[in-house]
Order: sequence, then structure tokens, then C-alpha cells
Amino acid sequence: MTELANVDIQRILEMIPHRYPFLLIDKVIDIAADESAVGIKNVTMNEPQFAGHFPQQPIMPGVLIIESMAQTAAILVVHTLGADSEGKLVYFMSIDSARFRKPVVPGDVMHIHVRKKQSRGPVWKFESEVLVDGAVVAEATIAAMIRDN
Repeated sequence: MTELANVDIQRILEMIPHRYPFLLIDKVIDIAADESAVGIKNVTMNEPQFAGHFPQQPIMPGVLIIESMAQTAAILVVHTLGADSEGKLVYFMSIDSARFRKPVVPGDVMHIHVRKKQSRGPVWKFESEVLVDGAVVAEATIAAMIRDN
């Protein structure tokens, strides 16, 4: 199992333990085991964070953009490791070089690109960036550890 054209929401729910309101990806496309994946997040006005961030000018919080990167990376890890890893927890270890270039607002479609930089045992490191309409809006290097829950 190396490449999949698409991981839909039902399959995402089987692969990672996140649930609404903290599930921050809608599908994953262009996934290549042990290499890369692209997650899709449709940003909508009815999401709970927009009630307070900011009511007069809603902006997707940067920390949630980073979390969408991590969830896309988690799908890549589970896809790479196979069925035995489904439902395991992936814990953040570090977030480096995070940059936010442009606000993400309701109506935007985030394309979350993650590329495996390295993995050693349960520890994985990824380069990631988020694009909206082809423009980079955020980027970061993230590291995580996969663990039994």
C-alpha cells in the first residue's frame, strides 16, 4: 500500500481519533506512503472558533492551522504504518519555524501539504505548508511521536 488518490472523511475517522469540533481536515488527497500528503480543510463560518476569533472579522487561529498540519501528518503516518496504527495517538513534540503569511477566513479552502523529513522509531518530523488559492498562508516544521492510547 503506497499511494491513495483520496482519503475521505469516513476513512479519516477510522484512522485518527480526532472528532468535531477538533477534527480540522475534511479529506486527504495525493497521499504517498512514507513521503507526503495533501489535506483539505474547508473553512466555514459556522465553526465554533469564529464566535470569538474575531466576531467582527473572523480569522482562523494560527494554532488551529498548525493542528490541521498535524492531523494531515497523522494520516500520512497511519497510512505508512498500516492498519495496526489506526486510532493511535500522535503527540506533538515540537513546532519550529512557524510562519503565518496571510489570514485564513471563512470561505477559504486550505490545502495542507506535509512532507516527511525524517522518522526514527516512533518519532516523525515533517515540513508543512498551507496554501489558499495557490498562495502560501502558513508554514512550519513539526515533530510528533506516535503512541498507543
